[in-house]
Amino acid sequence: MNLRKLLNNLTLRAKFIIPISILLAASVTTISSYLLDRQADGFRKELEASGETRIRMLAHSAESGVIFENIYELEDILNTLAQFEDVQFASISDVENSILTEFGTEPAGLVVDHRFHSYDRDTDKCNDFYGNDINDEEFLEFNYPIETRKEEIGRENLGLTAGLEGGQYTTETVGHLRLILQLDKVQEAISDSMITATVITIVVVILTILGLAWFVGVITKPIKSLVEVTDQVSRGDFSKRAELKQQDEIGHLASTFNRMVDSLEQSRDEIEEYNRNLEQKIIERTLELEEIQQQLVQSEKLSAIGQLAAGVAHELNNPLGGILGYSQFTLEKLKKFKERENAPKDIDKFIRYLTDIETQARRCKTIVQNLLRFSRSSRTTDFEDVDINQVVEDTRTFVEHQLHMNNIELEVNLSESLPVIHGNGGQLQQVLTNLIINAMHASPADSIINVFTRYSPPLGEFSGAIEIIVADQGTGISPENLNKIFEPFFTTKMVGKGTGLGLSVSYGIIKDHGGEVKVDSVEGEGSTFVVVLPVKKESSESDTEDSSEIANRQEK
Repeated sequence: MNLRKLLNNLTLRAKFIIPISILLAASVTTISSYLLDRQADGFRKELEASGETRIRMLAHSAESGVIFENIYELEDILNTLAQFEDVQFASISDVENSILTEFGTEPAGLVVDHRFHSYDRDTDKCNDFYGNDINDEEFLEFNYPIETRKEEIGRENLGLTAGLEGGQYTTETVGHLRLILQLDKVQEAISDSMITATVITIVVVILTILGLAWFVGVITKPIKSLVEVTDQVSRGDFSKRAELKQQDEIGHLASTFNRMVDSLEQSRDEIEEYNRNLEQKIIERTLELEEIQQQLVQSEKLSAIGQLAAGVAHELNNPLGGILGYSQFTLEKLKKFKERENAPKDIDKFIRYLTDIETQARRCKTIVQNLLRFSRSSRTTDFEDVDINQVVEDTRTFVEHQLHMNNIELEVNLSESLPVIHGNGGQLQQVLTNLIINAMHASPADSIINVFTRYSPPLGEFSGAIEIIVADQGTGISPENLNKIFEPFFTTKMVGKGTGLGLSVSYGIIKDHGGEVKVDSVEGEGSTFVVVLPVKKESSESDTEDSSEIANRQEK
């Protein structure tokens, strides 16, 4: 986890205590380590100085014993080392390194590192080195020469005056003294010092952290109290105040916060009073908007009827012409029928002609009924069972001719066995008419407008839905206008070609039906509008209906 993120999640108290405690522990540990190193260095230097002093004294005392090879005298000299606990081994040898006497036990396999001279000391003739035996125990070895001093007497000084005047002296090495000291006591002293320093460091750090925690707690306690009051105010409880009597910056912050809470409480009371008055105004405005919405819906219907008037006139003209022609032809035949005896084949023709007259008359009646139902005004929306496929077919009846006038083909592909929905057929026909007319205005000649339906079956809590898709091959909608097309009075058509209410009114109708309108458009390639309508939920009684009753209801 990021260190900055971790610190941001800590409390204010922890942000003070943890970093300071870490810095304190690091500082004390560093200082203690430095002092321990200095103390260990001092112990070693003290041991080296003590060893050098002892080996010098032994070398001076052993001078005569080595010269005269008096073993007993040399043993007595080495036995004086028994009073020192740190002496591991000592030996006296002659100038040819033959051991004359020794004391103690020499460490097995002792290896000294002549490259590492203890503390780089080379005091006079004493050489000391650190080494380890086969058990990896550390020892300190001293080597010191045993010397004797001889006076050189010249011939001119022989006789009675020999030794009376200062002569010349020479130093001669007659043997070697070797002393090995244990470092156990030094290591033990260093370990004791380390333990003591560690304990002192831990105690100091703990006491300092406790003191720091108390001190930080004194500072952060009023801040914590202020945070608690802030939380209560954020939940809407303006009855709490920060009770801090300090005269520092935190006390000033608390007094400023209290004044802010007083101001917020006063503002809330004013807003609540305003909301109470606003509710009544909203109810009044809602009623006015509902009235305006009904007027807009009716005005859009009238606008659509105006656009369809020419197409309906042409659509009615063709069947009426057929009716007139066949009726005239039938009258002429009937007049001749009075004058002569007719063959049976003429009667069959009359039947066919009269059948065509009936078909064309029914077509005219259907067109007029759809137009009247579409234009009918209603202050309330009556919902009933609606067959979406029938709505699509009714819409195609009185828009198809206008599409043919613009050389645009309408292809309809209806899904079979669609369930009924609960809605208003006239309003849904108005929505579908608006979408098809808009697609016609946006499409070039010799293009195709596709209208098809499909069913999304129920899934879990989803009760299923019917989708009506209207897709054209027109100019499409630009991305900047795609989010505005359902706004009232917004239109991309030329002046006089549209009111800008068609899609807005259609959107409101679909919302009233509990559905939604989706649009997908690519500029220059066309647009696709998808109307999603929820399927009516079947009650327990409807589950007991037989298939014949459902079929009769859908036919109606």
